[in-house]
Amino acid sequence: MGGATLQYVQVKTFYIETFGCQMNAHDSEKVIGTLLDQGYRQVPTPDEAELVFYNTCSIRDKAEQKVFHRLDKFKRDGKGKTFAVLGCVAQQEGEKIFEKAPHVSMVCGSASYNQLPQMLVQLEAGNRRVTGLSLDTDETFETPMTRRDNPHRAYITIIEGCDKKCAYCVVPFTRGPERSRTSASVIREARQLSAMGYSEIQLLGQNVNSYQDPSPAGWDFAKLLDEVGRVEGIRRVRFTTSHPRDFVKPIIDAIDANPFLCNHVHLPVQSGSTRMLEAMQRLYTREEYLQRIAWIKAARRSIAITTDIIVGFPGETETDLAATLDLLSDVEYDSVFSFKYSRRPNTSALALEDHIPEEEKIRRLALVQEHQRQIQIRRNAAYVGAVEECLVEGLNKATGQWIGRTSQYKTLNFLYPGAEESLIGQYVDVRVTRAGANSLVGEYVS
Repeated sequence: MGGATLQYVQVKTFYIETFGCQMNAHDSEKVIGTLLDQGYRQVPTPDEAELVFYNTCSIRDKAEQKVFHRLDKFKRDGKGKTFAVLGCVAQQEGEKIFEKAPHVSMVCGSASYNQLPQMLVQLEAGNRRVTGLSLDTDETFETPMTRRDNPHRAYITIIEGCDKKCAYCVVPFTRGPERSRTSASVIREARQLSAMGYSEIQLLGQNVNSYQDPSPAGWDFAKLLDEVGRVEGIRRVRFTTSHPRDFVKPIIDAIDANPFLCNHVHLPVQSGSTRMLEAMQRLYTREEYLQRIAWIKAARRSIAITTDIIVGFPGETETDLAATLDLLSDVEYDSVFSFKYSRRPNTSALALEDHIPEEEKIRRLALVQEHQRQIQIRRNAAYVGAVEECLVEGLNKATGQWIGRTSQYKTLNFLYPGAEESLIGQYVDVRVTRAGANSLVGEYVS
């Protein structure tokens, strides 16, 4: 495919900036791989690039605003460049982006990345309104080439889209309905990654545990998770993001039985109030969510639990907020990603009344974050004295500390005096000596 189109390609340098989640980061890897295969060269700054890509997120209003701020800046400074908007904002806004930012020449949603070679040909032919916005496709997972940004950890998308209709969420409109890959294709990719030297795999999906194998094998998510963890050479398997409605006990049974599955579950709750969960259309109650937490805490292994929280959803009362704070205390999460509610296009929450003032959202967010910070201080302090296996990810030259990640997905910074070679990519044992709210500190254990 690359050889067939290279003769048309004149733009040779590109820059890509990614906004949003791990799904977007992996999508950018697919885009980069495709561009490199087509003869383009990646450059580190937009100033050096002839073709500038923004791979966008529209889950939060702030991420979307950043994209349009970037585009507005280059309206003045981007003479002679070609601009493309990819991802969720592209799918959400569609051809309206050409009106908002007339210097944009390509708008492409995530389901169309495998069509990028053809779209590049259109660009080089002089078309300045190139689009890839169809969600009517199952071919959203694999592109001919993927450039992996991390040499040790690799992402595999196993399911795209979402069939849930959460009142605040744009994903069903930007990613389309749920489509799962065959189990055989996932295992094949995991084996290929292992052969290339990757030791950690992260399975991705908007609702990763909603996975249903479309092939006759008929594997569910728990079965797929276990089998990926049995691929020779793979030492760690993670997954994100789970929906509580589809989180079943066999997932925990698989983690308990397979030592290569990480001791970490990210299970977004969004609110501790059943009344708010119903308004958010989350499809479970507080009690049903806590049943899932009970499964995790009853496991033989010590599994870290993280979550997402939204404050200031329309109609949220002080009683609802108190229920969320109580839930944080009851569960004692290892980490929480907390956000203010923001209105998103095409969502049912737009029709709700009793919107919370912005200053009150800020106050509530601060309460949640401080409450959780105190919990994390206590949780992390319990690790002092323990020896944890770390995958080394980098070196902080300013402090001389190596940066590691535990199976529980905790950052552990440690000293290794006299290390004569890079430890990056290695698995080492580290004794925890100190703990803070957001990370651990330790020393290498021989």
